[in-house]
Amino acid sequence: MSINISAAMVKELRERTASGMMECKKALVEAEGDMELAIENMRKSGLAKADKKSGRIAAEGIIGVKVSEDGKAVAIVDINCETDFVAKADDFVGFVNSVTLALLNAENIETEEQLLAMPLEDGISVDEMRRGLISKLGENITVRRFDRFKTNEGGTACYLHGSKIGVIVELSTPDQELGKDIAMHIAASKPLCVSEDQVSAESIAKEKEIFLAQQEEKIKGKPADIVEKMVSGRVSKFLAEVTLLGQPFIKDDKMTIAQLVSSKGNNALRFIRFEVGEGIEKKEENFAEEVMAQVRGN
Repeated sequence: MSINISAAMVKELRERTASGMMECKKALVEAEGDMELAIENMRKSGLAKADKKSGRIAAEGIIGVKVSEDGKAVAIVDINCETDFVAKADDFVGFVNSVTLALLNAENIETEEQLLAMPLEDGISVDEMRRGLISKLGENITVRRFDRFKTNEGGTACYLHGSKIGVIVELSTPDQELGKDIAMHIAASKPLCVSEDQVSAESIAKEKEIFLAQQEEKIKGKPADIVEKMVSGRVSKFLAEVTLLGQPFIKDDKMTIAQLVSSKGNNALRFIRFEVGEGIEKKEENFAEEVMAQVRGN
């Protein structure tokens, strides 16, 4: 018996699955007009398509950041796809925004498994939405990493450079303007940690080893105490370069970030900086230099 598949049925299925018209019509025909069965079959098909694409490198994408209205919580996500074309697609951007907002408002999301199982506003999970997008957009999509800060006494802030670099910051005292300035500085200057005490002994030892190797000819015959002073000076310079508090503020290099936050009666407690594609083999683009140029241009 032939089932009449109306345009309204196809439209409803498209809205509910975000799939193409012909795919929806085919699914309805195969399900003999049963809308729920068609959706179930399409999800199964989408899962299969997603699994086939899961091994492909996803080194493009965008960063999402959001701060709560009271400034007490902030979330960041790094969601990847295969091409910049898809990264700019409305469906992909909407997915990133939905995941970021859901993470901001969620509790006890600490692992990747918990994040993927987290429900979005329409009730389906992050992973279901992700797999549906893979089927629709034809590219592997991965939720690569995420984080969320929440504070009771302090404040949070964020900065997003285009869609490629995102930073979130926690301060000891709420100050959105200061927080955004520090987040922008982090985006451009890429510190490794907040303060010197967070730099590992292994990193310092490695820096000493490199310095001594580089200066081998210059230190020949010099007294041990002079060599020690030279090494100590190099370590101090290294710590200033890699720590947030030791770096010169990008908007006023006559003061360090430590001096900036002290002048505001505040302190930077922690930060996260995500850059799309970092650590993944891809075309090299220096977004940090873009931030620096933008700030200096202001």
